Amino acid sequence: MKLVLLAALLLAAPPAGLNVNDLNALRAIDLRLATIVHRLATANAPLCREQAPATGLVLHAVNQYDSQTAEAARATFGFAVPIGVEAVVAGSAAARAGIQTDDGVAAIGGHPLTEEATAPSSTDRDQALELLATQGEHLPLTIVRDGRRQDVTISAPRGCRARYEVMLGPEMTAQSDGRIIQIGVRFFERYRDDETAVIVAHELAHLILRHRARLEAAGVKGGLLGEIGRNARIGQLAETEADVLGVTLLHNAGYDPESAARFWQERGSDIDGGLFRSRTHPATEKRIAAIRAAVAAIPAGAGVYVPPILSARDQPMGK
Repeated sequence: MKLVLLAALLLAAPPAGLNVNDLNALRAIDLRLATIVHRLATANAPLCREQAPATGLVLHAVNQYDSQTAEAARATFGFAVPIGVEAVVAGSAAARAGIQTDDGVAAIGGHPLTEEATAPSSTDRDQALELLATQGEHLPLTIVRDGRRQDVTISAPRGCRARYEVMLGPEMTAQSDGRIIQIGVRFFERYRDDETAVIVAHELAHLILRHRARLEAAGVKGGLLGEIGRNARIGQLAETEADVLGVTLLHNAGYDPESAARFWQERGSDIDGGLFRSRTHPATEKRIAAIRAAVAAIPAGAGVYVPPILSARDQPMGK
């Protein structure tokens, strides 16, 4: 929906003073996002140049939580060691390996995980996620459960490499900085998972099509300058490309690709922030028409479809 041209202001930690109920609610939402991501990332691995093991693990760190939340975080999640398993996607490689929610993760690939950052910070979690992403097909972990350490090997399929975060706050927004995708919590409050998958697929398409790098190479400006002239025209092109590829990502993952057009037709007016007034995005009617054309282009009975638009990721924008 919104491709951030400047470095995104990422949530280093949840807001202060959360209680056990808040944390359990956030865990449930994180798992919903992880489940959508896992489905899209594994099904579309052949379309992604950058890949990583798709484990189905959702990790977090004890020092993500501020001092006002720390006691509730330990009561909710345990944290036998600094890095813990917040959730496990059902049916994933991690689930098949027997890893459970609230297991501690003491080491990944033989590398011990320690608490180094000063709370609240996501640094230790991010380092653990980076270790996961750089492992091979058979991924060794040392987990801690009920005070005992045990070695586990996850045999994970490859998936599209991308980082995702739930973005807290009142706005209906989704964005990517070219590396991390953020989806607003309100999507999960308002919409079913198959509807939210439309948004996730669109943002994943931005990453696959290398829009951040291509827009920067074209000299496209963000902010108010993005609303005028050449900047707006190229921004709209990027959004249309993401809509078109997003349809294929949905199809490959077993979602109904027609759901993208229905979402924008039925739900678009719910989204805050003047999305449809922004000149960086196509008009709603054009957006829906492009999506429907992309759906019609998918061959009948196609399995994993590799669309022609993938060739755009090697082409400069604005030519």
